[in-house]
Parts: sequence; structure tokens; C-alpha cells
Amino acid sequence: MRLAGQETAGQLQVTPTLTPNGSGLSQEFEGHWPEIPERSPCVAGVLPVIYYSVLLGLGLPVNLLTTVALARLAARTRKPSYYYLLALTASDVITQVVIVFVGFLLQGAVLARKVPQAVVRAANILEFAANHASVWIAVLLTVDRYGALCHPLHHRATSSPGRTRRAIAAVLGTALLTGIPFYWWMDVWRDEDPPSTLDKVLKWAHCLIVYFIPCAVFLVTNSAIVCQLQRRGQSGPRPRVGKSTAILLGVTTLFALLWAPRIFVMLYHLYVAPVYRDWRVHLALDVANMAAMLNTAVNFGLYSFVSKTFRATVQEVIHDAHLPCTLGSQSAGVVAEPVLKPAGLPKGAEL
Repeated sequence: MRLAGQETAGQLQVTPTLTPNGSGLSQEFEGHWPEIPERSPCVAGVLPVIYYSVLLGLGLPVNLLTTVALARLAARTRKPSYYYLLALTASDVITQVVIVFVGFLLQGAVLARKVPQAVVRAANILEFAANHASVWIAVLLTVDRYGALCHPLHHRATSSPGRTRRAIAAVLGTALLTGIPFYWWMDVWRDEDPPSTLDKVLKWAHCLIVYFIPCAVFLVTNSAIVCQLQRRGQSGPRPRVGKSTAILLGVTTLFALLWAPRIFVMLYHLYVAPVYRDWRVHLALDVANMAAMLNTAVNFGLYSFVSKTFRATVQEVIHDAHLPCTLGSQSAGVVAEPVLKPAGLPKGAEL
């Protein structure tokens, strides 16, 4: 009985070191499982901080340049596709500022998530609203291209810059409204409580709004566009894929590929293993978030690769921005002669 009593006492002393949430870890296990109650362990180390810093430092200026170039093209051509691409780029800028800078860098790296809960939840509204706006503006672009290719007469009769701007405004307002419920989004990095019904509803709402429903629209409309192009090729010469259609297919494909890991890890965290308990899920979520945020910086390369007009407009914007610096660096006694366009050139011939 003495041995049994000693074994029982030993079990009572060891049991707290094996609690699932790690709150009772002894000094012996702290080095093996680096979990802190107030802060979820970051297995990737400083790699996410470096990645998001580079992404913000390069992606934000590029997106601002893209915004100016698309604004010029929209003002010149008054095409709905340019307005949608402009709104998409503006949403990417907001996403980079709100999510990458404020969320990941400021709250996560600088302040180490030591932020009042009310501030974090208020920031959640802006983060999810920016995500929803970016995705659903791409949906508008998809529907517009579908109407232009599959129902050209109706599209020409109903399409106008005013209608396009109203549609964009409606999507932005709806995105802000749909971001309000995510004020109660659970912090997956440090919340050790099991997911409640509200948390499951928000997780599934996020997956449906930002990925499953838009991807279903992309799949249906892009398939219809490809079938329409194939039918035209069978009845005549091989159809030429327009630049807007090529950009649409590229934007939607990149989105589906780059956001798929985050959606998978989010559902895995919800039903299989939470972030705070398994370092592998934490690492997977870090990588998935980095891939999803890359989607905000790749569109410039896609536009430049597909559209010669966009490349020329970007060069024009850079030249116009460089010209005042060049003139300002000249001596005060030298007067720059104005550059005159050759007579007889039609409007837009410089593109």
C-alpha cells in the first residue's frame, strides 16, 4: 500500500504536465513545446515578417502604379472591364494596408498581438470587408466578360460607365456589411476554447463568401466563355482570345490556386487539429496566409504580360512622374521647351 500510495502521488504530480492546452507544462517540456498561454508559437520564425515586409514594400507601390494606369485607361476608353480592374486593384491596395501592414506586421510582429480585443475585432471588420470586396469585384468582371462574349447585343445595350460604377459601389457597400458579423471572429492563434456554434458559422461563411461561391461562378462563366470561343472556332476561323478575356482567365485561375491552401487549412483547423495545439497546423496556416496575400501583388505582372496597351500606359505614367523631377533638377536659367506632338496624329496613336 505504501508503493501504491507513492505511485498515486507520483501520478498526481505528473498529470498536470500532460494537459492538452499545455497550460501545465513543466520546465522539462517547455523547450520541446514552445507554447505560451498568451501567444501562439510561430514555428516559421521571422520568415513571415520578412515575407510580408517584402510583399508590402514591393506590392504596394506596384499596385499604386497599376491604379494610376488603369484610371487613365478607364477615362480614355470608358470600358467596363477597365473600371472593374481599377476597383479590383484598389481593393488589393486596401487589403495590403489593412491585412498585411496592420494585421500581420503591426499587430502580429511589432505589438506581438498585445492589442485590446475590441481593437482587434474592429480591425477584423475591415479585413474581411476588403477580402470580400476584392473577390466579388472579380465576380463582376467575370459576369461582364460573360455577357460581352455570350450575349454581345444585350451587353452593348445595357453596358455604360454609370451602370458599372453603381455595380462597383453596390459590391463595396455589401462587402462592408458582410464584414460586420466577423467582429466576433475567433482568434485562431491564441484562443484555446473549442469552436462554438457561432465560430463554426463564421468559418463556413468566410469559406463560402470568399472562395466556394466565387469559384463556382468562375467555373460556370469561364466554362461558358471557353465553349463559346470553341463554337466560334468550329463555324469559322480560329477565334482570337481578347485581352480582357485572357486577363479574366488569369485573375480567376491565380485566385483559385493561391486561396485554396488557406481554405483547406481553415477547415482542417476547425474539425481536425487546432492551431494552438499542433505546430504543423500553425506552420501550414502561416504558409497558406502568405500564398493568399501573394494574390494581391501578382496582377500587375499578369496585366503587363497580356496587354501591350497597359504596358505603354505604365511607361507613360512613369515618364510623366519622372518629367517634373527632371525639370526641377535643371538650372534656373535654362528654360525647357515644350514637347509638341506631330501634327496629324490621331488621338491615342501614341499607344
